[in-house]
Order: sequence, then structure tokens, then C-alpha cells
Amino acid sequence: MNYKKLNNILGWFTFALALIVYTLTLEPTAGWWDCGEYIATAYKLQVGHPPGAPLFQMVGRFFSLFAFGDTMNVAMMINFMSATVSALTIMFLFWTITRLAIKMVRTENEMTFGQQVVVLGSGLVGALAYTFSDSFWFSAVEGEVYAMSSFFTAVVFWAILKWEEAADQKHSIRWIVLIAYLVGLSIGVHLLNLLAIPAIAYIYYFKKYKATSKGIILTGAISIFLLSFIMYIVIPWIVDLAAKFELVFVNNFGLPFNSGIIVYFSLIITGLVFGLRYTQRRGKLIANTALLSLAFILIGYSSFMMLVIRANTNTPINENNPDDAISLLSYLNREQYGTWPLFTGQYYSAPLDPQNPYSDGSPIYIRDKKVGKYVMTDSRKGDIPNFDPKFKTVLPRMYSAQENHIRAYKSWGKIKGVPIQAINNSGEPETLIKPTMGENLRFMFRYQISHMYFRYFMWNFAGRQNDLH
Repeated sequence: MNYKKLNNILGWFTFALALIVYTLTLEPTAGWWDCGEYIATAYKLQVGHPPGAPLFQMVGRFFSLFAFGDTMNVAMMINFMSATVSALTIMFLFWTITRLAIKMVRTENEMTFGQQVVVLGSGLVGALAYTFSDSFWFSAVEGEVYAMSSFFTAVVFWAILKWEEAADQKHSIRWIVLIAYLVGLSIGVHLLNLLAIPAIAYIYYFKKYKATSKGIILTGAISIFLLSFIMYIVIPWIVDLAAKFELVFVNNFGLPFNSGIIVYFSLIITGLVFGLRYTQRRGKLIANTALLSLAFILIGYSSFMMLVIRANTNTPINENNPDDAISLLSYLNREQYGTWPLFTGQYYSAPLDPQNPYSDGSPIYIRDKKVGKYVMTDSRKGDIPNFDPKFKTVLPRMYSAQENHIRAYKSWGKIKGVPIQAINNSGEPETLIKPTMGENLRFMFRYQISHMYFRYFMWNFAGRQNDLH
């Protein structure tokens, strides 16, 4: 039996084995945390918590049909969806490992029997190790988004390896377009899939170019740009511009509701079609591929229209009611959760900036059908606190002013800090303690990286020393 046939058979074997294991250990009803909400919103296509998971819900709705009207089995069938996509993840992981392992020997046509055993054996060991890992097995048997998110990550990385295999063929670009579409679809499940973009970029680079230090660094920078472009521009700006168009066309021009949305999406479609035709006629392959990929990302991303459609029907679960572009923007931006500093920001002890304590946020509008306009319900004047610059830092890990959080910061970071003269929030001069960068990093490594990441990571391979969560 040749290698390709064995590789395919063993790939499907890992799928079948994983599916049997996950089915036998399936949760028969709703699990903890968000599972109950996800199952309920998937079953009736309702609107769950921001930022939503519309593709997960639509696929979950399909699987719920196999309960054949017995509501007692709906949760189990949606859990079975997680088992199915998790088993598919294992299959694609097997094929990914064997594809990478081949590079360490020879080509498919030149392998000895021993090398085939090593390659296929490595695929089996890696895939089955992941099958029975604590974290993945846990998510594979419950109605949560992480199983499907893992599936998309596995399949997009497998797809870039298929592109690499066919890179010199005429129509190899179709794999890139497929990856773009899968990335767009994955946005409707969870944003974790976007983390595969740097790996995809490096596969492309090492196939197309001779590796150099400069090229590796540049590829890393481009991959981070692409990830940021999708996460911070495509996802929010598409809806943000739609909301702005809608406000202008309805409030300023006096046109009916949704007129701005129709014009906006007409312009996007026209622009993409024109750009594709122009780049094709001029032979600009890279630009044409980029536009085509963007178009397919948007097609995948359009799953979020389901939430708007269902919100307009006033479903029983309708969190934040994202029934138009304006409320959908707030929903996608997770505004109900507030904000927190990521790259720069304040320490927990920071007082407000005495010169400029607050700045304005974006006003909130709702649709008023009686007046035929969007009405401002909250101007959000003075809504955003500005903190004293003396208490700001890069990579702020200890920013929350909640008492229980501060106690944790002091315990994990062993805070002594440095005294700083400042104006407190009552307008009085006061000596406040500012943590040092060393203490900030100590908290990050001891708590966030060691306790909250590596401890859970090692659950998969070294077991648990306790049941603390």
C-alpha cells in the first residue's frame, strides 16, 4: 500500500477513534459557564452575549435538528457537534504532522518503509496525544465555541501546507482564498483562529523566498500587521462605517431606516468588483489575490448578519439587542464589559489626571420609529477617565482598583513600590505608592504566565497538583 493511501486511511482512523471517545464521554446536558447560553441561543437562533458566535449557533442549530423534536436531547446533540468538529481537528492535526514530518526525511516517493513508519507514527502519536489531552478533551464534549475554534485553526494551517505542496501549480492561489474564507468564517466562532496568521505567513515566506534574518523579521512584522488589520480594522471598521453611513443618510438626509446600509454595502461590492477586474486586467497578481482574499473574509464575516436579523424578531434571549448597525457596533466592541489597558496604561493606585480628569466617549443612539430618526440616548460626555501620567507605564498588568484585585497584586507581585506626590481624586495632595516595573513584571510572570497559563498547560502532560481554578 502506498504512502498517500496509508496517510489518508490513518487520518480517518484518528477521526473515528476521537469521535468514538468523545461520543462515549459526551456531556448529556448543559455544562458549566456559557454552555447553557450557547445551547439555548443555538437551538432557537437567539442573540447571546457580546461579541456573539453566529456561525457556531447556525451549525449548532443544524445539529439540534437531530434531536428530532425531543428537547431533552437538544443539549446532547449540540455537544455532539463539538465532539464532531474536535474529531475533525484531530484528523487535520494528523495530516499536518505527517506533512511536516516528511520534510525531515525525503519526499513521498523516495521514502523507505522505515521512514514511512516514522512519519505516520509521529502523526499518530501527536494526534492521539492531543486527543486525550485534558484541555482539548474537556472542550470536545461540551457546547462551547473552543472546539469549533480549534477546528478552524487546524484546517487553515493544514490548508497552507496544501498550498505549499501545490505552490508551483497554476491554480495554487485557490488555497490562499480558501484560507481567507475560513478565517472570515472563524470570526463568527471565536477570534483565536487569527493567531494562526503568523504561522501561515512564515509557511508562505519559506516557500517563496530564500530565508534571511531580515526576511524572517519582515515576515513577522507583516504577519502581525495582517492580524491587526483583520482584528482592529476589518472587524470593527466595516460595521463602524456602516453605522456612520446610516446616521448620515437617516438623520441628515431624512431617508428611511437602512438606506445608509444599502448604499454602504453597494459601494463596498462595487469597489471590490472594480478592484478585482482592474487588477486582473493589469496582471497585478498580488493585489488581485489580496482583494479576493478580503472579499472572502467579508463573505465569511457576514454570518453576523444573522444576529441582526434575529434581534429584529425580538427573540427571548436578545442580549444588547443588536438590531441595527449602530447597536451591532457596540455589541462587537464589547462595550458592556468596559475597557482595560493593554500596551500602555495606569497602575491600580493611579489617581485621575488633575488637569483633564475625563474625556468624552462615543454617543449612544437608538432607532426611534415614531420620529423616523436615530435619537441620542446618552451623549457620554465625560465618560472616559484619564489617569495621572506619572502613574502610567508600558505593559500595565496591575491596573484594577478593586480591593480584592489590589490584594492579589500585592501578594503575587510583592509590592513595595515607590512613593510619589500626587493630587488624589478628592483634589488633595497625597503621597501614593506606585509599583515599580520590576514588580509589574514579577506579577505578570508569577501569576499571569506561571499560575494562569503554564499551570493549566501542564495539566495536560503532568497532571494536577490541586483543583484551584
